Amino acid sequence: MEMKTLIDLYETCRTYRRFRQEPLSREFLTALVDTARKRSNGRNKQPWHYYIVASRENVAALQPLVHWAAALPKEIGTPKPGEQPVAFIVMARENEDPAFNLTDAGIAFDTIALLAISQGVGTALLGAVNRKEIQKCLAIPEDQEVIFAIGLGYPAHKSTIVPLQDKARTDYYVDADRDYYVPKKALEDVMQYR
Repeated sequence: MEMKTLIDLYETCRTYRRFRQEPLSREFLTALVDTARKRSNGRNKQPWHYYIVASRENVAALQPLVHWAAALPKEIGTPKPGEQPVAFIVMARENEDPAFNLTDAGIAFDTIALLAISQGVGTALLGAVNRKEIQKCLAIPEDQEVIFAIGLGYPAHKSTIVPLQDKARTDYYVDADRDYYVPKKALEDVMQYR
């Protein structure tokens, strides 16, 4: 029964790009990072630093430093004022042995995203970011490197998985209501028993 619940969470754990303007509590954001920091990481190096950005001023300052939805025209894929994330978590790593860092980053992000959606909060992993400007904006020490930002907020749109129709085109798309549809390959196209 618990596994079904976890599967259901993963089904709704999509990327969201429009958010209701309801604040997220400091306790909630702290719990996300506290759980992510305890997850597995290569050689237990723990190179990650998490910067929670929740003040209106800093959230507003980060908005122009992140880029959204490369598969869509900017006017459709980029949240407008009044629908932007209400918080960010910026992940930076110590500038040392990066051997496991990106795998570790994926584990940390997945933890944050899954915990967030379990409480009805959507996330967006933003890898196309102005790293140097974010570093300056948040006064992140120079011995750390910004890797990505996570936008957070209560979703203001639907995001639905649909079957992939054309195997050459995996781009997500939106309808007239600006709800998202995310084509996924069929299980039989990606899984084999040997």
